[in-house]
Amino acid sequence: MRPSQPFRLCAVGAAAASLLALSAGQTSAAPPTAPAPSTPRPFAPAPASAVTTAQDQAARAVARSLADGTWRARLRHAALASKEVTLTALARHDGPSGLTNTLTAADQRIAAAKGLDAAGVGSLLRLRLGDKSMRRALSAGVAPWVVPATAADDATTAVAYDSRGTAHPVDARRAPSRPVYVIDIDSSKALAAGLGVLNDQLHRYGLASATPTAEHAAGTRAMSATGGFWTTRISAVELSDDEEPWIKGDAEIYTLVTGFGQDGKVRVDPVDMPYLDNDGTVYRPNQILVNWSNYKYNLADAVMMEEDGSTNYRDLAKALATALLTITDQGTYIPLVNALLDAMPDDWWTDDPDYVDSWYTLAQSDNGTRYGARGNGWMTVEPYFVQQF
Repeated sequence: MRPSQPFRLCAVGAAAASLLALSAGQTSAAPPTAPAPSTPRPFAPAPASAVTTAQDQAARAVARSLADGTWRARLRHAALASKEVTLTALARHDGPSGLTNTLTAADQRIAAAKGLDAAGVGSLLRLRLGDKSMRRALSAGVAPWVVPATAADDATTAVAYDSRGTAHPVDARRAPSRPVYVIDIDSSKALAAGLGVLNDQLHRYGLASATPTAEHAAGTRAMSATGGFWTTRISAVELSDDEEPWIKGDAEIYTLVTGFGQDGKVRVDPVDMPYLDNDGTVYRPNQILVNWSNYKYNLADAVMMEEDGSTNYRDLAKALATALLTITDQGTYIPLVNALLDAMPDDWWTDDPDYVDSWYTLAQSDNGTRYGARGNGWMTVEPYFVQQF
């Protein structure tokens, strides 16, 4: 689920210069009337990434492998029995000669392109049936085609390969009657590993301040003398719906919470939101979004992103550090959403971007519904005290 422009669950141009700042403690019951961040960056096709190329090569190899009848039957059984098939592992046990090496090499290229340790993260390639409507034809023995999930969110056509390696155009908006295997990346697995890398790199660059001291905490509401700390908790969240290519799977959403740490330096805290799979659905996670004991002020910003197959988490951390470490504490809170968005690499704003929505100046006292600056989502938040044992 990745909304297409203007509501795509992916990146869009840099935010407008105007700061849609809300006063501390303010909530809203309707979308803001102020304009959302604009998209000044030019839209142009991005060159094929290493991840896209690896997925395409894997799809071609799997398609050609279907000429082996025994393997074709094994793969059909796996695709019908499970929503997602761990492709490389299955090929290692049952696949034809040469396929495992091709898939292993593709996995390694994908991990490297995303800034992940290939040995630590394991295989990221997966296979799934394109749509549940294809199950009957696949069960009846209709030869499937194979399509890499590399089409842009607003694409109208995609490419599929048959067992001879011949490419066929397919409608990206309407699932074909012929069964199709989709080769994509286990985004949930990639995001979990990627946020670990991002956290490590943010600490390395100094974008994660140290644990607050008693001196920092004294006199603030963030920490309590009884032991514990105040947080902002998400009680409900929803993202806008749109038409989505059948090729794309569920979204993998995370949020970058940013503000000034107790040491006065900008800090960024990534928050995984693995439950946010589908737009148009209200989720009630009761998830902690902001730990206020980490922050100097009672205000913070939140930028919601989607895991993109091409995201390199080491590059992301470096880009954030380059932009945000130049911002100094002026003794009053400065919204950081625009600076964070401007830090994103240029190629994130073309073809298949990652930006979902942003919330300016979330206050520690906020208790109610807050709409995103782009109008692409809303969150109901509440103060929540975490008691220390």
